[in-house]
Amino acid sequence: MDRPTPIRTAVLTVAAIAIAISGCTTPLEYLHNGFKVGPKAGVPCAPTATHWIDAEDVRVQQSGTDLCRWWTVFHDPTLDGLVAHATSQNLTLREAGFRILEARAQLGIASGSLFPQTQQAFGGYQREAASLLSGDSNAFPQQFFNQWAFGFNLSWEIDFWGRFRRAVTAAEDTLGASCANYGNVLVTLQSDVAANYVLVRTLQQRIEYVRENVELQQKVLDIADRRMKAGAKSASAAHQARSTVEQTEAQTPQLRVAVRQACNRICVLLGMPPSDLEKELGPGVIPTVPAVVVVGIPAELLRRRPDVRRAELLAAAQGQQIGIAEADLYPAFAIDGTLGWQSENLSQLFNSKALTGNVGPVFQWNILNYGRIRNNMLAQDAKFKALVMTYQETVLRADAEVEDGLTAFLNAQERAQLLDASVADSQQAVDVVTREYQGGAANFDQLALIEQNLVVQQDLQAQAHGEIVQGLIQVYRALGGGWGECCQASGGSEQVVSAEAETVPAESVAIPPEPISPATMPAPKSHRASKPSLLSQPESISSPSDLESPTSSPLPPSPAPPSPPTIK
Repeated sequence: MDRPTPIRTAVLTVAAIAIAISGCTTPLEYLHNGFKVGPKAGVPCAPTATHWIDAEDVRVQQSGTDLCRWWTVFHDPTLDGLVAHATSQNLTLREAGFRILEARAQLGIASGSLFPQTQQAFGGYQREAASLLSGDSNAFPQQFFNQWAFGFNLSWEIDFWGRFRRAVTAAEDTLGASCANYGNVLVTLQSDVAANYVLVRTLQQRIEYVRENVELQQKVLDIADRRMKAGAKSASAAHQARSTVEQTEAQTPQLRVAVRQACNRICVLLGMPPSDLEKELGPGVIPTVPAVVVVGIPAELLRRRPDVRRAELLAAAQGQQIGIAEADLYPAFAIDGTLGWQSENLSQLFNSKALTGNVGPVFQWNILNYGRIRNNMLAQDAKFKALVMTYQETVLRADAEVEDGLTAFLNAQERAQLLDASVADSQQAVDVVTREYQGGAANFDQLALIEQNLVVQQDLQAQAHGEIVQGLIQVYRALGGGWGECCQASGGSEQVVSAEAETVPAESVAIPPEPISPATMPAPKSHRASKPSLLSQPESISSPSDLESPTSSPLPPSPAPPSPPTIK
């Protein structure tokens, strides 16, 4: 059995004294934390509802579903093409990908701190003069001489208190948060493309209704003109009919402005300059929606929404900073060493007699810090608690957004059904009164009122059918649909689950490739990744929890800004 050396005894003694008198972590906690000072990783809890408010509605199903390609439920190939183009070309998404590269590089920097922090080679030449009148003048045989030197030095601070391991963990969590941010940008991008596309189709339908009503009103105007030419007592009917036609036609320019603005937004989302996208899209109808929407249960938002995951990981990363700050209360142990050669003559520099060096343990203890270290701990703890509040608020906001989308989707259907019936009745009323007006049984004022009512009802009908689709898009956006198409759920070294939960590996993270010149950028390609991993639902909260280190996988390429696509 090895006997304890004086150096080992001294180090253990100093460490025990440091834990006993200076820190906030007891020796037992130090052991249970994996030889790290600071609070043990915990899990932020978040209040979630047990069921949706409209869970009893037959159109709402809470069974599990894959939402990676939710926009395909509309069965619109044009929309599918737009989403594919945006996913591969959007500049904001590519920016988020490079943020992942940045976070991955920072993780590499933090991991390097686990190894000798200082490793240097040195060398030089000096022409020196020594005093012959000093007390040690006998050490120098001559006053003037050369000094050649070459060597290496090393300093390795041992991670006795977990400072560097916690820094690596924090960097891993930050990398996971960057990946979740990529997913959040992706979810927002896909829903924005779909929402603006549906808006374009809704506006086109409204323009079509205006055109149909203008044709109908023009026929009435022709009747009024003929009556006026035939010697009608008053010409007011003809003038009023012409005014009605012009008033209806005046809606078209305003609607076309809205169409152009929506198309311009889509162009920006596609990563290309604004162009005549309406011509590329061509005519179309408002997409149809399925009879039911599958939303799962509220608790699934904790693992499905990338913004929730990002807030969770940012809190976990900040939790590690508390332990890093507490490590400053304890002495830092290191091993310093130098190996080199010194000689008066360059030819004898690497002679065995020119060898010089030293090696040994050292420690440094920040004392009399006037409360700076403890106040830094309090500051880091306050930042952590603030991020926990942000995480909890993100969960509540996610829940509310799903509820908003559901009520919009469900009530828009009822509104559309009523407006469909109203439009049908108005159309029949116009037909009847038109015939009566032609036969002289009805006056023009009555016909004009019914025609204007039809214009209003048809415009509201188109808006209501568009709101149904927009409500469903809002539901899918709020559920985190689309995350997993290009970016995977990834965490750092700490998984936000209960202390008893089993740690599961994180999925691979997509990142962009190395930058290349615009002239050599490849054409856009389609990429697909596996569906994101599902994490256990949090149960308790106090500080962040350990996650598996993420593994790497290529991100979608960064294509050059393309010319406007031809969408069939």
